[in-house]
Amino acid sequence: MKWVYSFGSLICEGDASHRNLLGGKGANLAEMARIGLPVPPGFTISTEVCSYYYDNGHAYPEALTSQVEAALKQIEAETGRSFANPDNPLLLSVRSGARASMPGMMDTVLNLGLNDEVAAGLANASGDARFAYDSYRRFIQMYGDVVLDVDHGLFEDLLEDMKMRLNVFQDTDLGAEDLQALVAQYLQLVEDETGNPFPQDPMTQLWGAVGAVFASWMNQRAITYRRLNDIPAEWGTAVNVQAMVFGNLGDDCATGVAFTRDPATGAKIFYGEYLINAQGEDVVAGIRTPQPLTKAARLAAGSTEPSLEEVMPDVFAELDRVRGVLEAHYRDMQDLEFTIQQNKLYMLQTRNGKRTAEAALNIAVDMAEEGLITTSEAVLKVDAEALDQLLHPTLDPNAEKHVLVRGLPASPGAANGEICLTADKAEKLAADGKRVILVRLETSPEDIHGMHAAAGILTARGGMTSHAAVVARGMGRPCVSGAGELRIDSNEGKVYLGNTTYTEGDIITLDGSTGEVYAGTVATVQPELSGAFATLMGWADAERRMRVRANAETPLDAKTAREFGAEGIGLCRTEHMFFDTDRIVAMREMIMAADTAGRTAALDKLLPYQRQDFAELFTIMAGLPVTIRLLDPPLHEFLPHGEAELAEVAASAGIPLEAARARMLRLEESNPMLGHRGCRLAITYPEICAMQARAIFEAASEVAAKEQPVLPEIMVPLAGTSREIAICRKIIEDVAADVAEKTGITIAYQIGTMVELPRAALCADELAQQAEFFSFGTNDLTQTTLGISRDDAGNFMEAYQDQNIYPTDPFVSIDVDGVGKLVEMGAAGGRKVRGDIKLGICGEHGGDPKSVAFCETVGLDYVSCSPFRVPIARLAAAQAHIRQKADS
Repeated sequence: MKWVYSFGSLICEGDASHRNLLGGKGANLAEMARIGLPVPPGFTISTEVCSYYYDNGHAYPEALTSQVEAALKQIEAETGRSFANPDNPLLLSVRSGARASMPGMMDTVLNLGLNDEVAAGLANASGDARFAYDSYRRFIQMYGDVVLDVDHGLFEDLLEDMKMRLNVFQDTDLGAEDLQALVAQYLQLVEDETGNPFPQDPMTQLWGAVGAVFASWMNQRAITYRRLNDIPAEWGTAVNVQAMVFGNLGDDCATGVAFTRDPATGAKIFYGEYLINAQGEDVVAGIRTPQPLTKAARLAAGSTEPSLEEVMPDVFAELDRVRGVLEAHYRDMQDLEFTIQQNKLYMLQTRNGKRTAEAALNIAVDMAEEGLITTSEAVLKVDAEALDQLLHPTLDPNAEKHVLVRGLPASPGAANGEICLTADKAEKLAADGKRVILVRLETSPEDIHGMHAAAGILTARGGMTSHAAVVARGMGRPCVSGAGELRIDSNEGKVYLGNTTYTEGDIITLDGSTGEVYAGTVATVQPELSGAFATLMGWADAERRMRVRANAETPLDAKTAREFGAEGIGLCRTEHMFFDTDRIVAMREMIMAADTAGRTAALDKLLPYQRQDFAELFTIMAGLPVTIRLLDPPLHEFLPHGEAELAEVAASAGIPLEAARARMLRLEESNPMLGHRGCRLAITYPEICAMQARAIFEAASEVAAKEQPVLPEIMVPLAGTSREIAICRKIIEDVAADVAEKTGITIAYQIGTMVELPRAALCADELAQQAEFFSFGTNDLTQTTLGISRDDAGNFMEAYQDQNIYPTDPFVSIDVDGVGKLVEMGAAGGRKVRGDIKLGICGEHGGDPKSVAFCETVGLDYVSCSPFRVPIARLAAAQAHIRQKADS
């Protein structure tokens, strides 16, 4: 069996289509070599080896050693250099490469193959002892950290001590003798920490690095990243072994990272950074603050550091040509890594670049308008979930602001919160409901859990392509990086922002779009959606089949939903209308009434409120369907809390306090979520159903009298039998007839049910005899199917996901194998009896792109979600329909 695949100018055994086998990096290296771009030769150990490694107790396939040795000889043949040969040394880089991009989450080793003898030989062969020992000290540090588990900070301490002793600031200020002395210190450190000397055999080094990369697939940061980005553990990673090229060989050498378009805005400009006389890790790790790629970027930043365009114009022109080739070839914005060795360009990586939601929209629309992709492809280019970044407030331009420091605008958006200096603490505070700003000297992959928990990220070091910037953009977190006037004293919990001292816990505000950091909390404004957003959503609406409605019960929610393109209200939860202080007393009075007369008196107080609410919703929706769910409160949510509230209810109802207390005790339930709620209330207390029906039809008649169209849909909740719906239907129809007789206005309406019990889905054909529509209430259907309380699932759901019991939280994305089967059965049962039955979903799943895709496969007519997720659902519905057409 083949485990190893070579790439280079002489042989290429893979291409971009082999992503699953070779990982994204390996497939793209092979593809770049195949189309004639300058790629250092190498080979990829496939993801199948990773699977074998974990399935067989961290052992390798028998044939792997011979295949690696043969591929290594191929690199030697193409480079004219020999691995482990001091006279003409070949050095290697060893990098991970999963099929899905996971920047910084797994391990890398550079300059592999160096030992005491080879380092001396490299110094002679290159004529540059400083370069040789700079490479060797980097290798010992990376290998020591990644393979031998020696604390990275211990190496850094030795480096900083030497710079301080020699009174120099930059690593590049150290001479050859200094670096040779540092190498000796590093070697001693490894022996002190591990009890063994640093491995001098290059083949031993190679297999150690390969094993470390495979082992890093299961490190905690990689596991966390996969969970956050829904990447299956069984995919595994490939290992890419490649001939080293050197950006640290002198002033005619450089290394950099570039994007073919601006990943923050999507503008069609060459965007990136580079460092002279450096290696790639210096840029992405934020160890040194890099210089701008283009002259225009340098001028815009007000920088005096020369751009690559100015320092190496010929190499820059070649890189700009490669930029065009790659973007046209992949038909997407590319994230590039490159090294320049003695004025020759080498491409080390290309991948589809991570981008903000704003950039994704602009890039998709621009590429479609340029003719590079179709409008359908443009719709598929934008991550629907990422639209959430655009649908929230930004800083008010007119608000009073006090700028503390300025850094680089690494990831757009605004955020305020408490200063927090560690990732662990950020995660804990966020779990307690606090908004935090993670403030770090620089972030590393180990900080990912804190970055995800934080509202925003601020770093003192690093550029626009540093770890903090790339990860923050992918997460949609505002980020300011490279804030040079930021100093941190972790021991004292102090942060110095310019001339101002802050303590951990103090509030600051970030603007990731400008790179500015402000004192305190700055006011925000709601987003305005137009331009590329409107264009792309127009294309999406033309593609999708399913309609998108919103869950809304207030005029503000309804207006917001309409602004975001909702095509009706799919769920109006009427019990939510009664939490206002002027209504809740009457609601409690109704619940606690001991007889029909008492309930009727309380309902008479509630009727005007309901009528007014419904009239406002009908007016805002202007003829679009409005699905009103009859009262469905778990009663405990409305019962009085404490003596004062109980006394208030008793006084309002005109009953003794002790009678009110006795009634409350009788109403208490052992399991209120499965208790006296939903249609059970309407059946035991039909006057409640009648009041709500009257409010609906009187409001509809009032709006219709103004010659405005109305389309009410009345939904019976928690029904498990057709008889329950029939009883409620009779009450509703009687009230509708009475209101029509009194007003002279006949309202067209539908009566349906919310399918939220397994029995309702199993007996859907029976329910459809009485229901003209089904709305699958997947929040409760998930609870009742899985036997899991949504409110308590957080106590164990992460463990369930980690052990792949549920790959994703079933309250976030629908459980297709369980709950999904019930939805399919319910839809099929309803259609069997009533061919024109309207089918929708109204749980929170209605705004989850994966769940929306499932709804498309079932053939539901609409999804309904919270107002701010309406654009996400619109785009997800279009994407699902495009993909389903392509698959059919």
